[in-house]
Amino acid sequence: MLLDAPKELRLAALHWLAESDPVLKSAGVIALAQAWKKGEIDLEVDTSLTTLQPIPGHPQLPELVSHLSVPRRSMRTEEGRAALIHALTHIEFNAINLALDAIWRFPEMPREYYYDWLKVAAEEARHFSLLSAHLGTKGYAYGDFAAHNGLWDMVEKTTDDILARMALVPRTMEARGLDASPPLRAKLAQAGDIAAAEIIDIILADEIGHVLIGNRWFNWICETRGLEPIATYASLAEIYKAPTLRGPFNIEARRAAGFSENELMTLMAVK
Repeated sequence: MLLDAPKELRLAALHWLAESDPVLKSAGVIALAQAWKKGEIDLEVDTSLTTLQPIPGHPQLPELVSHLSVPRRSMRTEEGRAALIHALTHIEFNAINLALDAIWRFPEMPREYYYDWLKVAAEEARHFSLLSAHLGTKGYAYGDFAAHNGLWDMVEKTTDDILARMALVPRTMEARGLDASPPLRAKLAQAGDIAAAEIIDIILADEIGHVLIGNRWFNWICETRGLEPIATYASLAEIYKAPTLRGPFNIEARRAAGFSENELMTLMAVK
C-alpha cells in the first residue's frame, strides 16, 4: 500500500475515496486489500468518522452531465464502441467509490461487513483497470467522453441510513447490471470486440458476488431491526425514488446473488 495512506481500514477507505486520480485510486485500493490480507491494517468499527474533504475524488475529465445529455453513438463505429467501453469504465470508477463509502461511512457493523466491502472495492478497481486498458487499445482514455453520475447520485441519497444504502445501491442499481450484462456482452461480441466481451464475463461473475453482499447485509439489518425485507424494500424504493425496475431480468444471476424466490416471482410479473 502507498506510504501516505492510513493503516486503519475505514480511514484508508476515506483516503482513497477522496483520491482524484483514477489510476492511483484503483492501485491504492488493490494495495489496501493486499495489505489487509497480510494483517498490516487495523479496523476500528466503533468510531463515527467525518470529513471536510470533497468526496468522491474524481478527475477533471470526464465531464459529468445529465444522463439525458450523454450522446448516443452507433455500435457500428469504432468511436461508438469506444464510447460504450468508456461508459462501463466510468460505472466501475463509481463502483470503487461506492464500496469505499460503504466502509468509512457506517460504524458499528460486524467486522465481516467491512471485509466484504473491501473485497468489492478491490474487484471494482480491477474491473476499472481492465476496461481502462482495453479502452486504450482503441486509442482512447478514460475522460475522453462525457459521463453521468446516476450510480453515485443514489449513494448520496442514502448517506444517512445503511439500510437504505444496502437496499438501493447494491440490490437495485448494481443488480441492474446483472440484467444488462448478457445483452451487452452479445452486442460487443457481435461487433467483433471479443476482448471486451470476455471482460464483461469477469465483471458479471464478480457482480453476482457484490449483489449477494448487498443482500446479505440488507437482510441482516432487517433482522436486527425486526423488519420484513420485501415490504421494507418497497417502502425504501418509494421514499428514495429508486428507478423503476423493468425487464428482461437475469433471473439466474439474481438467484445466485441471493434474491428470494418471492422477490424473483414479483420481478417475473413485471412487464
